[in-house]
Amino acid sequence: MATGTHIKTYFNGRWHDGDVSVINAADHGAWLGTTVFDGARLFDGLTPDLEAHCARINRSAKALMITPTVQTTDMIEMVREGLESYPREAAVYIRPMYWALEGDELGIVPRENATGFAISLEQIPMAPPEAATTLTRTRFRRPVLEDNVVNAKAGCLYPNNARMMVEARAKGFGNALVADAMGNVAESASANVFMVRDGEVFTPIPNGTFLAGITRARHMRNMRDAGIAVHETVLGFEDFHAADEVFLSGNMMKVTPVSAFDETQYEITANGNPITRRVREMYWDWAASERA
Repeated sequence: MATGTHIKTYFNGRWHDGDVSVINAADHGAWLGTTVFDGARLFDGLTPDLEAHCARINRSAKALMITPTVQTTDMIEMVREGLESYPREAAVYIRPMYWALEGDELGIVPRENATGFAISLEQIPMAPPEAATTLTRTRFRRPVLEDNVVNAKAGCLYPNNARMMVEARAKGFGNALVADAMGNVAESASANVFMVRDGEVFTPIPNGTFLAGITRARHMRNMRDAGIAVHETVLGFEDFHAADEVFLSGNMMKVTPVSAFDETQYEITANGNPITRRVREMYWDWAASERA
């Protein structure tokens, strides 16, 4: 079942209406999970950082030993063509995807230059600014490069994220705050994480266990340009209990306020989370300025 509505699919050189089947049972990606994707967004007629997302999927493909077949500039044009059929006010999730078609003689290693490619467009609304989530700890951790492809946005990483999310929901929370192999905070089960203390912003330093996201980098740049101190550093769970504000950063919703981490409550009111609200406002202002 698809997540969104009004789906369009780019496959075999053209756009199709609907959720078109694109992968075969014997494809390497279906059999052994060699799939990568990226996600960008259309909202308010804007496609912020579309180029960066289209470039990253090619890097992700190489990390999984899948040969990328579409240049970034061509991918951007394909996406823009597909978006033309949506109304200006539509919010659309933009998902280019690669998967390996064939393997080597043992079937395990993806064969070079044997790649499937598709783009899926799904209409999924943006969350309102006040839509917050809650966090709890999970026993599951982020992997390291030595045991998984953490340097790619790969489909095979997401079952671990799903375990985190299911555990959090079973405890009555919306998401999980996740540790790396050393026990330090890495990110949430679905997005990068920031915390605010005494007017300064802190986020886990990239250490090879999670993708430091494109939207995360954009927020950091916007905040620093506005004179807000932003620190990439090692953070523990106690740091988040001592925080004034916590928010998540991801492509799907851009900024998600956090109202609680286990027993710790964060005030979410008109004046209760000023940095979080400002980060969201700065992102929308920056996106609009890029169109101008």
